[in-house]
Amino acid sequence: MAELHLKSYRFRAEREDDWRRLETLLAKVGKGSAKALSDEELLAMPVLYRQALSSLSVARATSLDQNLVDYLESLSTRAYFFVYGTRSSLVERLGGFFANEWPSAAKALWRETLFSFLLTQAGVAAAYFLTLHDPDWFSAFVPGDLANGRGPSASAEAMRATLYHKGGDNSGLSVFAAFLFTHNSGVAIFAFALGFAFCLPTAMLMAYNGCMLGAFLAAFGMKGLGFEAGGWLAIHGVTEIGAVILAGAAGLRIGWTLAFPGDLSRPAAMAQAGRQSATLMAGVVVMLFCAGILEGVGRQVIQNDFARYGIALVTLVLWPTYLYLPRRAKAVP
Repeated sequence: MAELHLKSYRFRAEREDDWRRLETLLAKVGKGSAKALSDEELLAMPVLYRQALSSLSVARATSLDQNLVDYLESLSTRAYFFVYGTRSSLVERLGGFFANEWPSAAKALWRETLFSFLLTQAGVAAAYFLTLHDPDWFSAFVPGDLANGRGPSASAEAMRATLYHKGGDNSGLSVFAAFLFTHNSGVAIFAFALGFAFCLPTAMLMAYNGCMLGAFLAAFGMKGLGFEAGGWLAIHGVTEIGAVILAGAAGLRIGWTLAFPGDLSRPAAMAQAGRQSATLMAGVVVMLFCAGILEGVGRQVIQNDFARYGIALVTLVLWPTYLYLPRRAKAVP
C-alpha cells in the first residue's frame, strides 16, 4: 500500500505542473472567453490537453489513487470541450442556421420537396373532384370530429359562419382552426418519422393530407363559398402546408437513402441524410410557429377576402425566395 502511495506521489510530482497550468488556462477562459488567452497560451492548450489525457490513461492502467483519476477525468473533460467544442455564441448559431444551414438543407432536398408537393396536389385534385361528383366521398376523406356538421349537408349560412369572426362566441370556427393546425403539425411529425419505412407511409400521408384539404374545398365550393374558403385557408395554409410538404421531403430523403445509399456506405449515407433532414425539420418548426400566428390573425383580425389572399401571396413568394434564392459562398480567409 505504501508503495502504491509512493508511485502516486512521484507520478503527480512529475506532471502536476502541466496539470496546474492547464487548469489555470481553463479558469482564465471561464472568466472571459478564448480571446483572454495569448497566442502562446492558445497553442499550448492542445498540448497540455493531450498530456493530461495521457496521464489519465496511465493513472487508470496502473490503478493509481482514485482521487487522482477523478481529478484528471474532470480536467480532461473540461479541456476537451475547449479544444474540440463549439465556440460560437447562441446568436451566431442561430444566425448561421437562418442564413445558411436551413436554406442549404432545403436546396439539397429539392427533389424530395417537389415529389412531396406533387403528392399533396394529387390528393387535393382527386378528393376535390370526387367530392364534387359524389358528396358521400367527403366523409371518407375528412374525420367526423373535424367535419362536425361542416360538410356537403350543411347550409351555406352555417358554412359561411366558419370563415368569419363576428365577435362574441365563435367556438365552431375556433375548433375548426385549432384542429387544422394540430392535424397539420401532427402530419409533419409523422411524415418525417415514418420516412424510415422506405418512403411509402410518408408518401401516403402526403397524399391523404391533400385529400382532406381537397374535400374541404369541394364542400365549400358546393355552397358557392370556394373563393372565401380559399382565402381563409391560404392566409396561413401556404406556410402551414408548406411546412408539411418540407417535413414530407425530409421523411422521403431518409427512406430513399435507407433503400438506396448510393456511392457511400449505408451508415455514412444515412448520417448525411439525417443531418440534412434534421436541419430541415428545425425549419419546419419555425414555419409552423409562423403559421400559428398567421392563422390567429387571419381568423380574428383580417376579414377581407382580398387582404387574406394578398397575405397568402406574400408568403407564397417569401418562403421559396428565402429558401432557394442563390447565396454568395463565404469567402475563405
